[in-house]
Amino acid sequence: MAAAGFLVTLAIFLVSSSSISNAFDNDPLQDFCVAVPDASAAVFVNGKICKNPKLVTTDDFVASGFNTPASTNNSLGFGVKVADVNLIPGLNTLGLTVLRVDFEPDGVVPPHTHPRATEAIVVLEGTIYAGFVTSNPTDNTKNKLFAKILKPGDVFVFPIGLVHFQRNVGKTKGMAIVAFNSQNPGVITIGNAVFGSEPHIAPEVLTKSFQVDEKVIEYLESKF
Repeated sequence: MAAAGFLVTLAIFLVSSSSISNAFDNDPLQDFCVAVPDASAAVFVNGKICKNPKLVTTDDFVASGFNTPASTNNSLGFGVKVADVNLIPGLNTLGLTVLRVDFEPDGVVPPHTHPRATEAIVVLEGTIYAGFVTSNPTDNTKNKLFAKILKPGDVFVFPIGLVHFQRNVGKTKGMAIVAFNSQNPGVITIGNAVFGSEPHIAPEVLTKSFQVDEKVIEYLESKF
């Protein structure tokens, strides 16, 4: 009986560990689960509640507008159009989000992470410098940068959770299509998170962390 109890306990542990360590969206259990608008949802789920399959139409799987550029009229010189579950309800539970990213010359997508997804970028126009940085090494060496200049037709992958960036280094506008293996990849822009939080992180933490004067921290916070 003791051995049987141990095996049951071990099985429960392995199943629970597998579900906890799964870093991607769960596999769907039906052909589709078209999302109901949040205001119409009667319960909260990890994703969105499903529409009655008998009421699903082709339009639930279609969106348009990716043929026109996103607005890049901002200080960073880039803009994004998002095709996610909110635009295409049929994406619900399918673990996919797609973006169109437009760049002005010298436009930059600043260092950021996606806590719930791996990202793949396909460059269609322009010359894009893209890269990611590894997590902190255990041997006290420096974080390693993996970066490359991408041209139309090139594909680059950013592993889940790692800090990464893109910049248009060409003299003409750039455009790329980005895909995530999550319907809600999330985004943490490093500068905004560190210097633009509300309320601000205590200045003593930031001056010590970055080894700079408090006035430098105040200046950076003013920018975010």
